[in-house]
Amino acid sequence: MTLSDWDCGVTGKGDPRWVVEGSMLRQTGSGTFPWCVRKGTSLADGFVEVKFRPEAGRQDQAGGVVWRWKNGDNYYVARANALENNVSLYYTENGRRNTIKYVDAPVARNQWHTLRVEFAGRRIRVIFNGKPYIEVDDTRISGPGAVGVWTKADSVIAFEDFRYGP
Repeated sequence: MTLSDWDCGVTGKGDPRWVVEGSMLRQTGSGTFPWCVRKGTSLADGFVEVKFRPEAGRQDQAGGVVWRWKNGDNYYVARANALENNVSLYYTENGRRNTIKYVDAPVARNQWHTLRVEFAGRRIRVIFNGKPYIEVDDTRISGPGAVGVWTKADSVIAFEDFRYGP
């Protein structure tokens, strides 16, 4: 894996710093919502999955995945937060993040977790560490888009084993 395989940026403001260390992609900067999407991906229906480790952050320790990513201001995101101990689902439209659902979940710091989202048509299923936490129907963002990873604020998060498919 190299950083040239990814398009990285931020929704909102900030200075995210994405680096590749061996098989890991790590975000160590800060920003409203830093993201990194895999170049050349375009899925309308499928899954996206990643292992992530919340390592640090005073404001947040949130790691997530994005899908149906049209640009840095329009996409879905599911995330797990070690400071809040929850799993959440959002849609971002015109640069504004909007909550679809929050669910309490144990998210240990400095441990690897698996976050997976399955999406088909209007159906979205968020699975954290092998357990389904959120299942909803939502039609706000449709059609194909890129897939990738996401953080929030000053979260220092390591990602590895990024997978996606139809």
